[in-house]
Amino acid sequence: MSDATVVTRLRAAGCVFAEEEAEMLLAAAAGPAELDAMVERRAAGLPLEHVVGWADFAGLRIEVDSGVFVPRRRTEFLVGQAVGLARPGALCVDLCCGSGAAGAVLLSAVDGAEVYASDIEPAAVRCARRNIEPRGGRVVEGDLFAPLPDALRGRVEVLVANVPYVPTEEVVLLPPEAREHEPLIALDGGSDGLDVLRRVAAEAADWLAPGGHLLVETSERQAARAVEAVSGHGLTPRLVTSDELYATVVVSTRR
Repeated sequence: MSDATVVTRLRAAGCVFAEEEAEMLLAAAAGPAELDAMVERRAAGLPLEHVVGWADFAGLRIEVDSGVFVPRRRTEFLVGQAVGLARPGALCVDLCCGSGAAGAVLLSAVDGAEVYASDIEPAAVRCARRNIEPRGGRVVEGDLFAPLPDALRGRVEVLVANVPYVPTEEVVLLPPEAREHEPLIALDGGSDGLDVLRRVAAEAADWLAPGGHLLVETSERQAARAVEAVSGHGLTPRLVTSDELYATVVVSTRR
């Protein structure tokens, strides 16, 4: 199959960045038969990252299995803020880790970082282990803080929690790539999108070291309510934004 044919098939399927996607598929396929199968899967609506098996995130190649939440480019802003706050040797936690993209970047960008990651989804945990543990981190399976070693309490310097924040009734409005191929638990944030954030905020101060930071991504229209959700739990929140990535992050510091 020629490059032009791949581009034509992707365009016909509605892929906006057909040329760029064609390059990735051509590079990933071991031969014509595999290329044809990969183009067919992409044209059927599977996320490109699930088709090729990886995502480019903050300069790292992050493995992404089918059925695992795909790390978004806007989340590079969240992780960049975390890296900026982490001192050499910092104890960091990647909560709701999904593929483990945030934890992998922290391990790669922060000298001597000690990183733990957790997720409730078994498929995400299997994927995160391949991205995090070869870099020296540890991944555990369970609900939010529950599977973390108790010895981490009061010692975490940087806590990244990329919690789901789509309101339940708006999940149906997401692109088919997300709502049909990513786990609902990684998308649905409850009635107003902030249910999981509230649960994280209620426990975060117990795990953070004095002066430690909790960082969460939210949407611009939810920002004020997200700040309110983390206030009153021994945390002092502030908002940081990126117009380029259309990203909004709440950075909360343990008082």
